[in-house]
Amino acid sequence: MKRKIIKIDADACIGCGLCAEACHEGAIGMVDGKAKLLRDDYCDGLGDCLPVCPTGAITFEEREAAAYDEQMVLKNKRNAAPLACGCPGSQARKIEREAQPAQPVQAAASQLNQWPVQIKLVPATAPYFENASLLVAADCTAYAYANFHIDFIKNKITLIGCPKLDEGDYSEKLTAILSQNDIKSVTVVRMEVPCCGGIEHAVKTALKNSGKMIPWQVVTISTAGEILEK
Repeated sequence: MKRKIIKIDADACIGCGLCAEACHEGAIGMVDGKAKLLRDDYCDGLGDCLPVCPTGAITFEEREAAAYDEQMVLKNKRNAAPLACGCPGSQARKIEREAQPAQPVQAAASQLNQWPVQIKLVPATAPYFENASLLVAADCTAYAYANFHIDFIKNKITLIGCPKLDEGDYSEKLTAILSQNDIKSVTVVRMEVPCCGGIEHAVKTALKNSGKMIPWQVVTISTAGEILEK
């Protein structure tokens, strides 16, 4: 049958995952860091995903597609493994973590070198940026990773943000910071969840737009508080 259904522009998608979370039918999933329409018969054509997309990568099109199948959607929801707060994981991993004895945590001095730390609040020409090693981190990483101050904030200028909660794109502000200061290196620390792809994308865009060759790396933290990539 010919009907209205969503269309996702893979080139415009930044992998934030907001559309997948907004789709209550489970029609959209994240595949290789990009949003993808998984099944035509799961898409009801109402477009709850459209307004949450920060780049306008999702539109409607009219084409031949399987009819929306509410029964299949309900069956898929019943069979799906429960996830906490939209974050990837498994019940087995949660049980394994809870079974481990709690380790004593020693208080450590703050390693923060400047204030403010929010990307949108820092002045692009603040003096502390000159000859600085820059840390650009997603808000949640400091809560998930226990030694965040020692392993990441120490000897760096820290910028934090959340592409899911903040409006707009960070790339313009980050481009100004990189262009107007002598930045020695950039470290991006993000969570494994799809919405953190926005902060990584913003840094990559800023590095490209600045026209500078600045060493950079991305560190990914799991929801269990472990480093996945470095």
